[in-house]
Amino acid sequence: MNDSSWDAPAGSGRGGPHQGPAPAGPAHEGRPAAQTRPMPIVPDVPAGGFQDGHGRGAAHPSGPLFRDETPHEHPQEPMSSRTPPPPPAPPAPRQKKTAGRNLGAAIGVGVGLGAVIIASLFIWKAAFVGVVAVAVVVGLWELTSRLQERKQIKAPLVPLAVGGAAMVVAGYVRGAEGAWVAMALTALAVLVWRMTEPPEGYLKDVTAGVFAAFYVPFLATFVSLLLAADDGPERVLTFLLLTVVSDTGAYAVGWRFGKRKLAPRISPGKTREGLVGAVAFAMAAGALCMQFLIDDGSWWQGLILGLAVAASATLGDLGESMIKRDLGIKDMGTLLPGHGGIMDRLDSLLPTAPVVWLLLALFVGTG
Repeated sequence: MNDSSWDAPAGSGRGGPHQGPAPAGPAHEGRPAAQTRPMPIVPDVPAGGFQDGHGRGAAHPSGPLFRDETPHEHPQEPMSSRTPPPPPAPPAPRQKKTAGRNLGAAIGVGVGLGAVIIASLFIWKAAFVGVVAVAVVVGLWELTSRLQERKQIKAPLVPLAVGGAAMVVAGYVRGAEGAWVAMALTALAVLVWRMTEPPEGYLKDVTAGVFAAFYVPFLATFVSLLLAADDGPERVLTFLLLTVVSDTGAYAVGWRFGKRKLAPRISPGKTREGLVGAVAFAMAAGALCMQFLIDDGSWWQGLILGLAVAASATLGDLGESMIKRDLGIKDMGTLLPGHGGIMDRLDSLLPTAPVVWLLLALFVGTG
């Protein structure tokens, strides 16, 4: 082989003898050409950018060349175009306590009922008996209507209404014996009246009817017994005043100072502080009434009477609350704006009437 011949560099893909003179240039001065370093193969960049050998993010090739440059992937808005954070919301105003009813309507209806009661009580006793009988009939209608609507209990209203009015009148005319006889006849009438319908539900219907006869008209007959005494109007007025004052004291003190619940499962609005207010107000009113309204009465008897009235009025209110909770209703009716129905006003009066009658009979006699 001729000495002027040379092998092509490795990797050139060519070999064999050299053809012709070498081109001029510094790379071809008769010395072997230097081995060039191959370019590394750059893989495709993943979406998340480069990572080093430890799994940490490395500099992106397309990142900024200088520190003050902004990357194209995460452009930053100028400070002037940023939306300022919203101002902090002002604190919610403290809600005032409310009575839960229309006080204006409640006061107006209360004053109107009071005027009717006082006028009939001191002008003509028989008229007041009529007012009590009407209240009893309306109360029975409300109670039986709610029982049928909410529990499908059909207590017969007709014998209850007739027997209830008769009970009130019999108590005034014939005394306690007349009231008991009227109650027994009313219960019998309920049993017989219900026999005219199919037997399904008979037991629950007549049980509810007898309960309604005792709960509304029979307890109301003790108002007639109070009225039958010589100083009957004063006794009835004492009974009404003490019950109203007890309810008012419970509401006023409970609304202002009430914190500890009295019976949260039955009536969440009643508090122990309200009960204390009811007792204090009723005892004060009882001392005044017994001293100045009842013949031969004494102030200390009024203290006992007021305490008993506060207890019976509270229990009566809780008792009807139990009935309304069982029925799933707030009020028994809507006849009296701001008050609900007649039964919502009789709840504390009905159980209080026999308590006042009994204590007055012990203190000063039946008159």
